[in-house]
Amino acid sequence: MAEKRDYYEVLGLKKGASEAEIKRAFRKLAMKYHPDKNPGDTSAEEKFKEINEAYAVLSDPDKKDKYDRFGHAGVDPNAGFGGGAGGFGGFGGFEDIFDMFGGFGGFGGGGGSTRRRNGPRKGNDLQKSLTIDFEEAAFGTKKEIKLNKFVRCKTCSGTGAAPGTSKKMCTKCNGTGEVRTAQRTPLGTFQSVSPCPDCGGTGEVNESPCKDCGGTGRIQDSVKISINIPAGVDNDSVIPIRGQGEPGINGGPDGDLYIVINVRPHKLFERRGQDLWLEIPISFNQAALGDEITIPTLEDKVSYKIPAGTQPGTVFRLKGKGIKHIKSSRKGDLYVKVILEVPTKLNSKQKKAIEAMGKEVTVDCYQKKQSFRDSIKEFFS
Repeated sequence: MAEKRDYYEVLGLKKGASEAEIKRAFRKLAMKYHPDKNPGDTSAEEKFKEINEAYAVLSDPDKKDKYDRFGHAGVDPNAGFGGGAGGFGGFGGFEDIFDMFGGFGGFGGGGGSTRRRNGPRKGNDLQKSLTIDFEEAAFGTKKEIKLNKFVRCKTCSGTGAAPGTSKKMCTKCNGTGEVRTAQRTPLGTFQSVSPCPDCGGTGEVNESPCKDCGGTGRIQDSVKISINIPAGVDNDSVIPIRGQGEPGINGGPDGDLYIVINVRPHKLFERRGQDLWLEIPISFNQAALGDEITIPTLEDKVSYKIPAGTQPGTVFRLKGKGIKHIKSSRKGDLYVKVILEVPTKLNSKQKKAIEAMGKEVTVDCYQKKQSFRDSIKEFFS
């Protein structure tokens, strides 16, 4: 199967194009490749479908955001992000775009058809941010959130009709949800399609609407949702929860809920992918003579022997002490950077002790200092 082209490329646009530019590019290409204008041309029809699919995503702010962030995977229901070109409550076929503009009409006597507006449609997807602690992101956790959203009305089971009644087919449009008008012009007969004024494009008339939901089939409510957060998530990780979006329309599936994770920073550790970084201050005597220090990790404390002559900024690696990869059992590493701390508050006795040490530990003990001194001598000689 051929790889899908970039949607911006399909419309001849650059990423970041404005809403007006997207609509203008679509109109131009749709008119060019419309099947009624290219009868029997399967290549034009395929291009028309591709244009339609690209516009269905880029014209919708929510879908466009997911596509800009995740590419085709963001709008592919099989890729874990929920929804394809029609998966986020989008369009079902290449005719759907023309519903948005009331139909472009036929070309040379033919008329374009539009999608039945009373067909099943997926409910809207929802997105919510959730802030968790550093350790919760590292080890995983369970959270319960409250979400205000539309839910299916229990009184009418989402039908919108009062209990014991049902909706009836609209007699004006015969259940199609559309009314068509034709106009003859010197260029041919042009047809326009518009939503039925009696049923609002649904194809059905609700003579006895449910009192609790007003005939919409849904009400707004506050719900509690449990979330399993896997170990290894990071800032901007997205957790999809299927079926927890808004109710589907006309028997369509419910939308999905996308939890966007924010992680609070840690007081000690800095995260870089699956690795952790930690800075530990050490004294001059520890660096010069070596010492056994205690290094904290996310799980426990580890004793580590730093060798004599350790230089400031030296980095040690503790393998497997980082964060678990979200899709495997592999863990990152912990990198420990030692920082030499120079004392700032000294009493007279301590000052004398350091002066005495300075006299005993001559410049010959310092390789870099000695090399620098020799370079100066050579420079001025």
